[in-house]
Amino acid sequence: MKINCFWEHNGGDTLLHCTDVLGAFTRGATLDIAQSKMPNELRAFARWSGTRVTDDCEIVIAEEKISALDICDADSDAIFDCETQPMTADEYLRLKSLALKPAADFSALYRSVPDKNASRKKERSTFYGKVPRTAEEMYIHTKNVNSYYFGEIGVECDNDGDILGARQRGFDLLERMPDFLRNKTVVGSYGEKWSVKKVLRRFIWHDRIHAKAMYRVARSIFGADGVSDVFLFDA
Repeated sequence: MKINCFWEHNGGDTLLHCTDVLGAFTRGATLDIAQSKMPNELRAFARWSGTRVTDDCEIVIAEEKISALDICDADSDAIFDCETQPMTADEYLRLKSLALKPAADFSALYRSVPDKNASRKKERSTFYGKVPRTAEEMYIHTKNVNSYYFGEIGVECDNDGDILGARQRGFDLLERMPDFLRNKTVVGSYGEKWSVKKVLRRFIWHDRIHAKAMYRVARSIFGADGVSDVFLFDA
């Protein structure tokens, strides 16, 4: 089975996004490394989302972007061809459900961490500021992209309350906008292109990036039995 991917890279560093399974991604110092990780990523994504993927997959680079961003820090501004096309109501509802699920699961993972301010990660900064190190910092950072992502497509919402409630309110406001299923491409902050479908994918992608980091940090401190495996990440 052919699996279409978007190759976003800066020099050797690679973000490999699966355009057939929105939200699935790998990173690597080279394209070969990122490609070698994709079958395991697809299996983990399928277990988490309740979908099915074949073990026999051929990775196809269908789209490519040379980026000026720090790909090694998972900085991304890509928009896929499929994210610029109109959506059906069924497609939107399916992706919306998938974008709400990681918010709920992220909350469950966060609540399971015994000490939310514990970390063994060294402090590190990027262009966007300090990299979240603790479960508390990761949760706040992930929750607070809500107003940013929705704001890029003209939806004014807040980050109040928990991550799931804030995201649901954002979708409620989005659905009041006429013709939102047209999935119009707009230019947002820093000249980055956005669409409703890209926002849906970015929520899934961003949640899983920080959930994976939270899981690894918590597991290193509290052990395998000390933290929820709600995302079903491989050890």
